[in-house]
Amino acid sequence: MGVHRPTGQFPRHLEALYAGFPFDRSFDDDPIASVHPLARDLRSAEVAGIFAATLAIGNTSSIRGAIGRLVAATDGEIVRLVDPGWALERDRRLRGFRHRWIRGDQLAFLGRCLSEFYEAHASLEEPFVEGLNAGGFEVGLDRLARVLRGDRRVGGPRRRRPAGYARLFPSPLGPARSAAKRLTLYVRWMVRSRYPDLGRWHRVPTGELRVPLDQHVQWIAYHLGLTGRRSRTWRAVEEVSEALRRIDPIDPVRYDFVLCHTGISGDCPKHRDLAVCGPCSVRPDCLLWKGRSVG
Repeated sequence: MGVHRPTGQFPRHLEALYAGFPFDRSFDDDPIASVHPLARDLRSAEVAGIFAATLAIGNTSSIRGAIGRLVAATDGEIVRLVDPGWALERDRRLRGFRHRWIRGDQLAFLGRCLSEFYEAHASLEEPFVEGLNAGGFEVGLDRLARVLRGDRRVGGPRRRRPAGYARLFPSPLGPARSAAKRLTLYVRWMVRSRYPDLGRWHRVPTGELRVPLDQHVQWIAYHLGLTGRRSRTWRAVEEVSEALRRIDPIDPVRYDFVLCHTGISGDCPKHRDLAVCGPCSVRPDCLLWKGRSVG
């Protein structure tokens, strides 16, 4: 059996899905909704964004709850997490924090890494762009991951990391060739200025962005024929991103929010359901409906 491919009309079908998507309904259910009120300037947007993206594990309700608890621990001033003068208070307040397998000591260490980084740099865009220019998007993510892991400490030796900390920031250049979903999502938030993203970085072309490949986007992309890979690896990220880039070379990841929340909301039931799938604009491209009619 050959690899499934979408129909020749897929670009038109995808545009119809995008045009009719209820963004406002899904925006409130997305972690980015928690970040927007905190993003008052570049620094606060970067800090709120990276902590929110780091916590983006599990269902959207639990993620938004975890972000809310983190914000409450800082009395609504999340940028305090990178303030050297607030370090002891940060460590104290985060001591009992837990979200899935992410612990408060890990988040406190992230605050330390960022605090040290900001002593010498204005923005996290710097290491990302450095890597992007040196070798492309995956190298940019790798440089960003190194900063967040504390691989390079400004002004002294590397600190001892909490157990499990480095695994929070995998690189697509690592042995597992990780899809690096949360860092890819973070970069999308920071680069795109169109709804619903933040648009605080201005040196990265939107055409260079890659799709944050979560379980919903992976499932839908596979069944639409955007990738022949069932596993979430960097190769799958590249395949899906390239397929979308052929449709919109300038802003290929604008479809990410729609594909993701089509899965989250249940608009895609992930099985044949005529009542739900019948009106779907991309149903003719879906593997589940290949060779089947709705009549």
